[in-house]
This record gives sequence, structure tokens and C-alpha cells, in this order.
Amino acid sequence: MTDTAPLGRRVMALIDDLARHTDEPGRLTRLYLSPGHRATAEAVLGMMRAAGLEARLDAVGNVVGRREGARPGLPALVLGSHIDSVVDAGRYDGPLGVVCGLVAAEVLATEAAALPFALEVVAFGDEENVRFPTSLSTSKAWAGAYRPDWLDGADSEGVTLRAALTAFGGDPDGIAALARSPAEIAGYLEVHIEQGPMLEARDQPVGVVSAIAGLTRARCTVTGEANHAGTVPMGSRRDALAAAAEMALAVERLGAAAASAVATVGSLTVRPNAVNVIAGEVDFTLDIRAPEDPVRLGLVAAIEAECRAIAARRGVGFAGETFMDNPAVGLDAGLRAALESAARGFGFDPPALASGATHDAVSMARLGPSAMLFVRCRGGISHNPAESITEADADAAVRVLIETVRALAARG
Repeated sequence: MTDTAPLGRRVMALIDDLARHTDEPGRLTRLYLSPGHRATAEAVLGMMRAAGLEARLDAVGNVVGRREGARPGLPALVLGSHIDSVVDAGRYDGPLGVVCGLVAAEVLATEAAALPFALEVVAFGDEENVRFPTSLSTSKAWAGAYRPDWLDGADSEGVTLRAALTAFGGDPDGIAALARSPAEIAGYLEVHIEQGPMLEARDQPVGVVSAIAGLTRARCTVTGEANHAGTVPMGSRRDALAAAAEMALAVERLGAAAASAVATVGSLTVRPNAVNVIAGEVDFTLDIRAPEDPVRLGLVAAIEAECRAIAARRGVGFAGETFMDNPAVGLDAGLRAALESAARGFGFDPPALASGATHDAVSMARLGPSAMLFVRCRGGISHNPAESITEADADAAVRVLIETVRALAARG
């Protein structure tokens, strides 16, 4: 029988190999600078070297492989994504882009013509921003946008990023030197699962990303008064949890009313968190996104005003602090056209899709032309062990990526 998807089979095998590395037996959790991240980085290093790339770990824990072009020192076309994960993750969000870049590098290495640019494959380490209060820190290090105060941020166990990075084998003092010049970057291409239902609905294996939504994240605190659950009359309470619950419903309502936007309360911490005590304080998080910045910023303002009004009416305090504010990013028209042309060459009809999720392409767009290829995922499910793509779609994605690199090389 003819093997109709050999590259897809190769992609899936490498992803399965990486999925063995986790911080939690029985489920895939791979947080930045954790033992699972380190094991995955070592595995990627080996894969890169087997593909003929000069590979290394950089100061923030990115895995970087490079093959020189027609002459040493040429600007690099960078292929990649990230290898960190959320808690109890699927195996494709991030690693798909890294592995597609690796397989593309393997195939391109067999071709006689030297590329008119260097080829780099990168596995960024901190895209999900789960463990520490950061924002795309490892790709922003390349973009010269790393915030030194991130190093003093701590995880839920009180471990600072600085300490974790040092234990990982990174170098906090070497971060500034990672900043790349735009003259060093010919472009950036990232393959990623869609994390949405549109490709499945249109029966297409791949789509081209038009823009990445802007993102605001904030931590909010509601301060009431802890008191006895049995003795304080309902009308006399300053219940921080009841107020926070009303605020969460307001976030949902305002988010639903804002065109093309989404708003989420994703985490609550209640104190003292006892069955017989009225909640005295609640922390919650906000995540607000929209592909148009005026819409997003207007929604942020409306949510803050509504939360303050609820707090005043209920006699509780409210404070909010923004810790992430990423503008919307339009991706490069030339690279988008190259991806679309390559996909059409294989008989696909790739739609243009906006991404509601944030990606390392946001950082890389600061350095040069950047574009993304989405791959169909079953049910649009992501950040979930049920993430699923087919071998055929993986094959389609890597072939489109390879053909795009070839087309860019032909332009010189």
C-alpha cells in the first residue's frame, strides 16, 4: 500500500515522543522551567541535532536550532512555536509548530540548493504564562521586550522566576543579550492548531491567520468583612464572594454584548474559604480579548466601571491591577499570501481566520514579517487532553510549510 502521509506520520510520532515528558504522571502538564519542561527541551535538542541543526538552549530556556544558508550569518527564517503547556493539556498546542518546523528542516536539508537565508527552528518555553506572572516572556526576550521585574515574580509555591531559571540552567544575567535585531530575522512562520471550529465547519485542513486578538489580563480583589455565617443578618453583610459573583456575571454580560470580543473570569480565590464564614476577601482574574483594540479597551473600561458600581452598592472594596496588555497584531500580508498560495497548490481552500488566542508570533512580529498557519482540530477543542488532529492534516500542514519556505527561497 502506498504511504500517502509519510510526513504527517513523522510529525505525529515526534509529538507522541514529546508527550511522554510531563510534570504530572497520568496527564500532560509541562510548566515553564519545570522538570517536564527541561526533559522536553532535552528531547527537542536531540531532535534538532538529528535533523542536522546546530542546537542549543538559550538564556531563558528556548531551544534553538540553526542551519546556515548560502553563506554564514544570513538573516534567519524562523519556524517554531512553544513546548510549555497548561495544566492537564493536550499534546498539540505548541509542539505541533515545533515539530512541523523540525520535519520541514529535515526535508529541506536533503535538497541540493542552499537557501538564501539561514533556517532556524525554535521551541519557545513560556507561551502559556501559567506558572509565573509573565507575558510571552521567552519570545519577548528575542524581541528585546523582556521585563526585568518578571524575574522577581513567584509561582504558587513561592519560587521566583529568577531562582527557577537558574536551577533550569538558564542565565538571568544573559537575557538582555538575547535581543535580536530586525536585520537578523528574515521572517517567522508558526504552525498551530486552530483552537476553534471554523476549519472543521468548512472541511479544510488548514487556514491562514489574518490577525491575533489583543489581550488584557488583570487581577482583581474584592474586600468585604469576614463574619459568622449564622449570626449576621443578610442585609447587614459585606459578602466579598457574593459581590465577586455578581461581578463575574457582569463580565459575562458585557463580554457578550461587545462585538467580536470575549471576557472571562477564570480563577477565584476565596478567604477565609470556610463553610461557616462569610467571605471576607476574594481575588479573581480577568481575561479580555478582541481583534480590534478600541473594542477591547472599551470593554475593559466598561467592566471596571461596572465592578466599581457593584462594589459601591454592596459596601465592599474593589481594586484591579492589569498585568498583561498586548495589542492586536495584524500578520504580514506577504507571508500570508505565500502560505495561501502553497495551500492552494495542494488543492486546499484555506480561509483567513483571526486568532482569539495569543501566540509567540505576537513577539516575533516586532522583529520582522510573521505569519501563522492554523490546522484543523476536532471539535475546536484545545487546552484539554481531548485535543486531536489527524495524520492527514498534519501532513498537509508540514507540506504547506515546506512549500512556503521553498517559495520564499525562490524569491531570493
